[in-house]
Amino acid sequence: MGGMVEVGAVVTGTVEKVTEYGAFVKLESGESGMVHISQVDVNYVKNIRDFIKEGDSIQVKVVGQKEDGKIDLSIKQAQPGYTEQAPRKGGRDPEFERKLKTFMSQSQERLVDLKRHKEGRK
Repeated sequence: MGGMVEVGAVVTGTVEKVTEYGAFVKLESGESGMVHISQVDVNYVKNIRDFIKEGDSIQVKVVGQKEDGKIDLSIKQAQPGYTEQAPRKGGRDPEFERKLKTFMSQSQERLVDLKRHKEGRK
């Protein structure tokens, strides 16, 4: 193995293989790591091949190293200006929850209006 990369370091690597769930990247240090599809872009990635392909030289951030020596990489976290969003408690997104509540209450009001409208015609 080459020089052990440090967790938190932003390094350059070459995409060796792209799969449905991520990309395998050979780092300058000679080590190989994987970028999970969830770490490719800040937005939802449907097809990873829209973002990267074999042979691409990319900047990645080392986000972790497993017991077996496998390295977890992130493309989105290596981007300038990237800020990690606060981890969600229980996997809930407060912004989404708020929007959902608003939407649900508006839907209820519309249903009530519709019923009133229909009943008023009889």
